[in-house]
Amino acid sequence: MEILEIIKKRRSIRKFLSKPIPEKVINELVEALIWAPSAGNLQSRKFYFVFNQKIKEELAKASRDQWSFIAKAPLVVVGCVDYKNAKYYGEKGKNIFSICDVASSIQNLMLLAYSEGLGSVWVGAFNGKKVIEILNLSENLLPIAMIPVGYPAEKPQTPPRLPKNKAITIIK
Repeated sequence: MEILEIIKKRRSIRKFLSKPIPEKVINELVEALIWAPSAGNLQSRKFYFVFNQKIKEELAKASRDQWSFIAKAPLVVVGCVDYKNAKYYGEKGKNIFSICDVASSIQNLMLLAYSEGLGSVWVGAFNGKKVIEILNLSENLLPIAMIPVGYPAEKPQTPPRLPKNKAITIIK
């Protein structure tokens, strides 16, 4: 598939088949995460690949129980900011650059997942303190996203997009 086709066809998937993800694909997802661009190449990010059913259920509960699909996905990736690396750029590094680092990695992961026939969804509404506790994260890590990943059991409609002239301003 061409990259623009992948970008346009990827959808948020909240229903997954209970089919395991091959190890080769898991390794490619890891590669997609670590090769994303980052501010100053500081790579102020850390990811957790959660396969353990009990932990996935706890993560689902930390997401206010409204996302029980988290527990049903074969894999949940938790993306964290690593403040240890982010401090090089001061407050902007901590509050903006490090979050962008995690976001760009997650975009890579989601696009690669789609190209491999997998579905995913970005989950940002969760109790961060609970996730820190569940994963026993060190104080320099802050979870900012959970990405359930698996083979889709649904095919959502294409959502509308803003017209180009409302989303983009061209300055010449």
